[in-house]
Amino acid sequence: MTSGSALVPNGQTLPEKICGQHRDRQAIVYVRQSTLQQVERNQESTRLQYALVDRAFALGWSRQAIVVVDDDLGRSGASIEGRLGFQRLVAEVGLGRVGLVLGVEMSRLARSCRDWHQLLEICALFDTLIADADGVYDPANFNDRLLLGLKGTMSEAELHIIKARMLEGRRAKARRGELAKNLPMGYARRPSGEVILDPDEQAQGVIRLVFDLFERPRTVGAVLTYLTAHDIQMPVRRKDGPTRGDLEWHRPNRASLHNLFNKPIYAGVYAWGTRPIDRRRQKPGRPGTGRRSKAPEDVEVFLPDRLPAYISWDQFERIQAQIRANQPSEKGPVRAGSALLSGLVICGECGLRMHAVYSHNGQAARYICNGMRSSYGDPICQSLKAAPVDAEVSRIVLQALEPAAIEISLAVASDLDAERIALDRQWQQRLERAQIEVDRARRCYASVEPENRLVARTLEKDWEAALAAQARLMVDYGRFQRERLQAPSRAELAAIRNLAQDLPALWQAATTTQRERQEIVRLLLERVIIKLVGDTEQVDLTCHWHGGNRTTHSIVRPVARITALSSYPALVARMAELYQAGHNTGQIADILNAEGHRPPKRRDTYTAEMVRHRLVAAGIAERKPRKPKMTATIAREPDEWTIRELAEHIGMPQPTLYYWVQTGRLRHRPIEMGGRIVKLVRADAATIADLRATRARPTYMNRLPPPDGGGLPNLTS
Repeated sequence: MTSGSALVPNGQTLPEKICGQHRDRQAIVYVRQSTLQQVERNQESTRLQYALVDRAFALGWSRQAIVVVDDDLGRSGASIEGRLGFQRLVAEVGLGRVGLVLGVEMSRLARSCRDWHQLLEICALFDTLIADADGVYDPANFNDRLLLGLKGTMSEAELHIIKARMLEGRRAKARRGELAKNLPMGYARRPSGEVILDPDEQAQGVIRLVFDLFERPRTVGAVLTYLTAHDIQMPVRRKDGPTRGDLEWHRPNRASLHNLFNKPIYAGVYAWGTRPIDRRRQKPGRPGTGRRSKAPEDVEVFLPDRLPAYISWDQFERIQAQIRANQPSEKGPVRAGSALLSGLVICGECGLRMHAVYSHNGQAARYICNGMRSSYGDPICQSLKAAPVDAEVSRIVLQALEPAAIEISLAVASDLDAERIALDRQWQQRLERAQIEVDRARRCYASVEPENRLVARTLEKDWEAALAAQARLMVDYGRFQRERLQAPSRAELAAIRNLAQDLPALWQAATTTQRERQEIVRLLLERVIIKLVGDTEQVDLTCHWHGGNRTTHSIVRPVARITALSSYPALVARMAELYQAGHNTGQIADILNAEGHRPPKRRDTYTAEMVRHRLVAAGIAERKPRKPKMTATIAREPDEWTIRELAEHIGMPQPTLYYWVQTGRLRHRPIEMGGRIVKLVRADAATIADLRATRARPTYMNRLPPPDGGGLPNLTS
């Protein structure tokens, strides 16, 4: 016997590597099986691992010092994630409490070189031995560590080979379309393995209704609201448990609807590999996370027309395109608001999407490009009122729709009728199911022995509950029949056809909502590019139609100043010509109106006062001497002005300045004079400079906070 050997109680010789300092600490027996099926079926392997307790005893450890760690039964050794037993083992070794770690083979401890070498490092650092069926190893010894590293590498390679073999078998079966997967709602599987539509007619009807509904509101949220409002539930087949395969009815939710719209199986496609795992997005301890959906053209197996379908492939692609368009970065669905082109307008300057903003309680809309301003603090590219753009787009859309007016009207009537029929069918099927439950409860009650009251009382309650549920459903159905839209009569259908012949009247009718107009525009137009021609009233529109067509249009927008008109030089020249010909200002205004000249905004025609003001501003006519004003005699404090005086001094319209006074942006002092109230505005040099700067900015800028989050200049300080 060598000097490093020792005797154990049964007389055997201990390996040289085991010392008293090892036996003074615990011996941990690590037990693991990869799956719960292996735990249930491969019990011999489990017994063999538990028998390592006797081996630890034979190596010199007392029964009290031997600890069995079996927390990882049913856990894969591919990673430390989720393996509480292995984590506990590493922690105990790191605390210096373990002298020996036993496993039936190295693959039981870890099948990942990363986890395996981490354990070796800690065992070497804290002088812990490792033992398997072949012997005892010291990780601090170079030769033993080399052998342990080789065994760990072989364990990982073995796992890789097993996985590759199994994956290739699954892939080969999937290429034939024979790999069974969990079926979504609306489908069932026969005992032979054949996939069929759910044999329950109501389940099929609900799935078809959901797809039909998406074609109208075009958002998942709107479909969910509709289903909830009409108390329509989703059919779900149990996938496990004693009631496996039974049909249950669950409340609809957004996640289930998203899954339904994104699964190509509903278009009859067998697809495999649609949601592979992205390791970068996987959450620790949750192996099912980190999945990322692939586009149909990128999936590994794509077999069209292999399964029964609820919709066509074209309809599935339309749904996917609409869901992508509903994302915040895209144009999105139709939303509330008076802007006809919300989500469709593109800036002709920078190419970013223009947004619709509202004022005056949502009555006034503007299209504004503030993407660069929001991101980088740059000036706003473009902004204009929505009304002239919407009017022009309405005109060209109606012009495009005119040949199909009658067909559209008939399609609308048919669509409404189909919706009524589908809803009524759902109610009839729910009533039929309620009657089935009542009949089943009645038969169960009738089959029990009358003297067995213990059972009869329970079955009687079940029967009464089924009758009560049926009665409630009948009441709900009666309310639905009273509140639902009635089918149009012949006279109403005739009125629809007659109205369809006059599309502009139908478009402007009070019964046509702005949301419906927006839907129609989106069906025809893909986007509208807007480009302002400088600061003038001219606007260029480029309409991109679905199908690839493009049309260009020019419109006139309202501008704040007459000097912004592109025709201003010609207008002033015409005024001068008429004035020098001897016409007075009233006659000049009439001639300009007759020739088609229009003021920038607020009015449709020129007035004599407007002509006189332009002639004076251009130096063509002289300003008439004014009579002395009564306000000149008012005793004033320093820096006080009348509204008229201040407006003339700044060069701005009196109504605008009066509005600022009324809204409290300027301080004023009321004075009674001659039976009327005169408002004296306090404005020093700094206030006048702020007023001029505010006046110089476009109107919409005065309603928007600057990029740094501050407010407008404080004119009342």
